[in-house]
Amino acid sequence: MIARCFNFAFALLLAAGLAHAQAAQPEAPDPPAVSSQQTYAPITGQQRLHWFLRSTVGVQSLTGGLFSAGIGTWRDKPVEYGPHWGGFGSRYGMRLTGVSTGNAMEAGLGALWSEDPRYPRAASGPVKSRIGHVVLMTFVARRRDGRFAPAYARFIAEPGNNFLSNTWRADSEATAQAAAIRTVYGFLGRMGGNAFKEFWPSVSKRIFHHAEK
Repeated sequence: MIARCFNFAFALLLAAGLAHAQAAQPEAPDPPAVSSQQTYAPITGQQRLHWFLRSTVGVQSLTGGLFSAGIGTWRDKPVEYGPHWGGFGSRYGMRLTGVSTGNAMEAGLGALWSEDPRYPRAASGPVKSRIGHVVLMTFVARRRDGRFAPAYARFIAEPGNNFLSNTWRADSEATAQAAAIRTVYGFLGRMGGNAFKEFWPSVSKRIFHHAEK
């Protein structure tokens, strides 16, 4: 119990520290929407660092961790952590280590061949085509010249982080099958995150526009 509570406290301290570091960084602009006439500018080193911090300890990521750890605690999976607050903290911390490792791998490897990990919105067009863009951008990324190509760094980072984390995970989930399933969930989670980035600005704009009337 003491060890698990320590893990929980450590995870929160780590998240708070990184969040503070993120807040101290100048806000980096998101890439222009695909439908925009603005010329694409290659991602800079500072923007790559900003993407890593926001994707790891941003509001969306940390909130997702609460849901993930909460569901795992409710289901008592993995059973080694137990269905209590200590177990919740262990699950939250475990997810945070996986997310940070995967994002660091994608950002670092992608820098070698100028792969941009950021999501560029379609921002306009039929809903069906925007959904197609969400799915496509789960598996492709922009290069320095603005063209889209397979997201090789992501293809390495997602399974790499999940199989690597088997070395410190609880025994019941430290298997090749469990790592493969986590990899699939990782891509599905990426797709869900893309969908949020694609549609939430439009939805929030409409909501707040009606609220102001």
